Amino acid sequence: MPTILIKNAEIITMNEKEEVFIGDILIENDRIKAIGKEVSAQGIDKVIDARNRTVIPGFIQTHIHLCQTLFRGKADDLELMDWLKKRIWPLEAAHDEESIYYSALLGIGELIQSGTTSIVDMETVHHTDYAIQAIAESGIRALTGKVMMDKGQEVPERLQEKTSESIQQSVDLLEKWHMYDNGRIQYAFSPRFVVSCTEELLREVGHLSSHYNVNVHTHASENRGEIAIVEHETGMRNIAYLEHIGLANERLILAHCIWLDENEKRIIKEKGVKVSHCPGSNMKLASGIAEIPHLLEQNISVSLGADGAPCNNNLDMFNEMRLAALIQKSVHGPTSMDARTVFKMATIGGAKAMGMAHEIGSIEVGKKADLAILNLQDFHSFPSYGVDPISRIVYSASKSDVETTIINGRVVMENRIIKTMDKHTVLQEANIAIGRLSKRITTLI
Repeated sequence: MPTILIKNAEIITMNEKEEVFIGDILIENDRIKAIGKEVSAQGIDKVIDARNRTVIPGFIQTHIHLCQTLFRGKADDLELMDWLKKRIWPLEAAHDEESIYYSALLGIGELIQSGTTSIVDMETVHHTDYAIQAIAESGIRALTGKVMMDKGQEVPERLQEKTSESIQQSVDLLEKWHMYDNGRIQYAFSPRFVVSCTEELLREVGHLSSHYNVNVHTHASENRGEIAIVEHETGMRNIAYLEHIGLANERLILAHCIWLDENEKRIIKEKGVKVSHCPGSNMKLASGIAEIPHLLEQNISVSLGADGAPCNNNLDMFNEMRLAALIQKSVHGPTSMDARTVFKMATIGGAKAMGMAHEIGSIEVGKKADLAILNLQDFHSFPSYGVDPISRIVYSASKSDVETTIINGRVVMENRIIKTMDKHTVLQEANIAIGRLSKRITTLI
């Protein structure tokens, strides 16, 4: 792996002091070797002149569905349960090996182009091996897993799993892929949500998560209808039920958490559960607005994710940061979600959710070299004089400002050109694949 020297950049470190300065970054292999006002080194393979550019820690999105990227535009203007039952579950059931591979590449291409370097990803029931293969080839960092669904009404037959088979397939994938490429890919058990999973499955997931010391990634309290189903079936609300069966702990990542009562907030705080906030998805599905300022006041770990392409309809962290800030201001006032708080959620907050704050999420010596280089020299992001650079990124910048993305010390995009996949092929195959799935869907509902 080449040694890279980034010179003359505005560096937003997100270290403990949140230092911002003009300087250089030296990358050796997959890690940051040195940072300073002026770094000199011998044997440099590649020099990137980043004068008038801004280097940030790569964004970390903690709730993504790569398997759904093909469904962009196929499930608009619906609430959650209709969105799942009428569109998403039938489409997921129609997936084949090739379609899920290109769905993953399509999503990863968009993520890399918008400066995201790490994701927490949930796939579908079948063909997860092919999605992870796409992750492996693309160079992105991922915590990923096969979705688990062993119960539920109006679920296509092809998504209906036997409990033992769902568990065994998940373990097989973990043992094949967990810690691949020196830990760039890690596995997370991924039960879809309580509505789709038996207590037997969820309890076993808790045991396996402890045994393998890996994360659990699921949805919770996204929609009032979902909560009503869980209460009817279990006599408890989502988070209380997850605590009851032993899943509420520091390894649990919960997407959404919009409708929480005070007891559930207490459980999340005391057990160290991580919350992934998905403002774009929550607004589009009319699920509601999560009480993020209140969660942050209680020192609950909150990070950001775009969710899936058919409920957003993009995977752009710039969009999520802006929405996360603005929707709270309309309810709690202009100071409720400042730019720095949101930027932390998009970087070091995501690293904490993944259990990797010692490795990623900030630009510091010894950490993994996961970086994005932005060109903010344009009409929409000027003037720059006297403006907080983090405020410029959260409120003014856009995904098109990302020029270069580096993951694990590897330049995966340079001058807006992705080096780890052929864009034309991915776009062409994605169109072919969704055409095939659309024709197949009627036979699988």
